[in-house]
Amino acid sequence: MGGTTGIGFSAAKAFVEAGAKVVVVGRNEDNAKAAQRALGKSALALIGDATGRKTAAKAIHTAWKSFGGFHGLYHVAGGSGRKRGDGPLHRIRDAGWDFTVNLNLTSLFYSNRAAVQQFLKQKTGGSVLNMSSVLGFSPSPRYFATHAYAAAKAGIIGLTKSAAACYAKQKIRFNVLAPALVATPMSRRAQSDEAILNFIATKQPLGGGRIGQPGDLDAAAVYFMSDDARFVTGQVLAVDGGWCVSEGQF
Repeated sequence: MGGTTGIGFSAAKAFVEAGAKVVVVGRNEDNAKAAQRALGKSALALIGDATGRKTAAKAIHTAWKSFGGFHGLYHVAGGSGRKRGDGPLHRIRDAGWDFTVNLNLTSLFYSNRAAVQQFLKQKTGGSVLNMSSVLGFSPSPRYFATHAYAAAKAGIIGLTKSAAACYAKQKIRFNVLAPALVATPMSRRAQSDEAILNFIATKQPLGGGRIGQPGDLDAAAVYFMSDDARFVTGQVLAVDGGWCVSEGQF
């Protein structure tokens, strides 16, 4: 889910290069068409909104019908609610909270539920990989005080760990990737803010203090989705350029 641009699309390319067949889902028709051209015959790009209750189930059914099976879900879909009213707790509007939680957490609930239901129906194991954020557990109040977003991303970790514990006996694995600031369409505001870039120069010191690139997460995504991670579940991996262990200077 969320596989036609940014982090999701980069991962989809990496999955195809590793020999997988993938179904990617995105809201924008032009992006879906571009993704389909780029990924070729090993992929199908669908147009759909991750916040829709049936979107994930449709994508999973498409994978099963078109490629003969369903083995894993990578949920990347999400985004900022800043323009809808997210912000510091005392300023969050009700609409901002609802929008942000729905986009980031409820959409993931729908996809994860659909994946588990399919795995149980198949009586197979499988892998679910969810996208959280370092802001779910390593806040930055000066530049990234969007508390509905942080709450949703923390909720993803809680749901993932609970599901990992519940379904381990069925060999269904659940894990989390938690990036810091990555160059995606969602982060354009931060990418153009000189003060934030100066902050990131010391907050994400790996690679010379740069913003992350979508490809920085690819190897971890391939690992968690593959059989190489068959003995790993309930884990949160921060792919963050050092964010969580760096002070960051203003």
